[in-house]
Amino acid sequence: MTYDYVIVGAGSAGCVLAERLSADPSKRVLLLEAGGSDWHPFIHMPAGLAKLATNRRINWNYTTEPEPHLGGRRLWWPRGKVLGGSSSINAMCYVRGVPGDYDAWAEATGDVRWGWANVLEVFRRAEDNERGADAWHGSGGPLGVADLRHRNELSQAFIDAAAAAGHARNDDFNAATQDGFGWYQVTQRNGARCSASAAYLSRARGRANLTVHTHAIAQRVLLSGARAVGLDYRQRGRLRRAEAGEVILCGGALNSPQLLMLSGIGPADELRTHGIDVRLDRPGVGGNLQDHLDICTLSRSSRAVGYDHTNDVRVALEFLLHRRGIGTSNIAECGGFVRSQFAPDDRCDLQFHFVPALLDDHGRNRLPGDGFTVHACALRPKSRGRLRLASADPSQPVAIHANYLGDAEGHDLRMMIEGVRLSREIFAQAPFDAYRADEIFPGADVRDDRAVEAFVRRKAETIYHPIGTCRMGIDDDAVVDAELRVHGVAGLRVVDASIMPELPGGNTNAPTMMIAERAASLMLGRAETVTSARAKGSGAVREVACVA
Repeated sequence: MTYDYVIVGAGSAGCVLAERLSADPSKRVLLLEAGGSDWHPFIHMPAGLAKLATNRRINWNYTTEPEPHLGGRRLWWPRGKVLGGSSSINAMCYVRGVPGDYDAWAEATGDVRWGWANVLEVFRRAEDNERGADAWHGSGGPLGVADLRHRNELSQAFIDAAAAAGHARNDDFNAATQDGFGWYQVTQRNGARCSASAAYLSRARGRANLTVHTHAIAQRVLLSGARAVGLDYRQRGRLRRAEAGEVILCGGALNSPQLLMLSGIGPADELRTHGIDVRLDRPGVGGNLQDHLDICTLSRSSRAVGYDHTNDVRVALEFLLHRRGIGTSNIAECGGFVRSQFAPDDRCDLQFHFVPALLDDHGRNRLPGDGFTVHACALRPKSRGRLRLASADPSQPVAIHANYLGDAEGHDLRMMIEGVRLSREIFAQAPFDAYRADEIFPGADVRDDRAVEAFVRRKAETIYHPIGTCRMGIDDDAVVDAELRVHGVAGLRVVDASIMPELPGGNTNAPTMMIAERAASLMLGRAETVTSARAKGSGAVREVACVA
């Protein structure tokens, strides 16, 4: 079959592109997803995410290679393998980052269209915020954004305790300032998860010009000279081929660079090691791997008011019948952002997620009793990792060398220790007096920095934000340009979190969907008003035609 666009991956970016590109009835679009349909009821009930962690049908269940600075541990990396991708299994926190993040992207690409003044309008265009439209938010877009319908009393205690510790309160992390503590807004509509599939793909599924194939594993991009002309993929054991005017990789920070390398685009020496013909030597493919490392502080509770022991049947019925109750909770209901003593600029560099339950090893290790947990992650890590092919077999996972805490100056370790210190400080405040029992992690005997360092190396985990492995930019190591076209190959783009030059300050799902919205505008040649203003300046406004 021949298509105008073949999209590989129906995750947060792929669903956006499938809807936006197929809105033109003259364009034929093929969307491929390695996983299956998002039919599972726990996907759509927000609190059901606690039941999805070990479901191998909808989760790639990756693990890193042994991490040298974390005691040789292999860290678990869950990624969505289902329509909607990771937006179908995540905690739904709607966080964009801050202006300085995107102005840094604009500087890295030499293109003001990635600066804050311009991406803000893309965020607003995508959004349907139940609070309504204002200078920061949009309404009427595909992506439902809402306040939580259910809030646990422990979550309120956390916000009050943060205020008692001297931190600001903040009722909107996506408005004028990110600093402070409060409730997260979530990607939900009517109390149910609003994944990229629910928000975008559901609008397009009936279109005659859109074909969606699930259980389809991409094998390689087909190249004719220096142009991509199609894709080989395997579906339920059968090898199939799709010819395309343009191939768009939306597999995420792991799968997109892997497919490029399997197709002969990547570090030449590494490709030859696996017997892959080198079509284009791009050393940056798979490099620049970044992620938010996270450390949890856990305390037992003297009162059973959290989510450690709930009546699952009652929770499910209340959700199904009324769209109310615990079933509508994203579990990580509140949190905050802090500018630490180590911050090099005015951006926050620590983020907190509070969970009114005991959460150890991503919730896979069930601890007895009742309690509460706070995650602390360093938003701007200095460490950089790399992906490497483990095999030329597309069914084999890529080798993940995250290199956590690997920066020579020790910045990332200092941030982890600071995160533990601030977490403990918040838990020690008066609003927790009615709930606090003994500390589980780090534990009462872990007090000085050296002991906390050992705890971090033993217990730190990902908080699921890998990016950067097909970085956009203008230097020799960049993989794609500012319009997300692979350098040196016509008809091939990468559109997902892998193109981010640096991590944004927060969760990465909303920025990934913004990237796809921007890519669709570029590909459709939609005229946009573009300002050259930076976050703290002003500039002229000019009309440009965004053309592929």
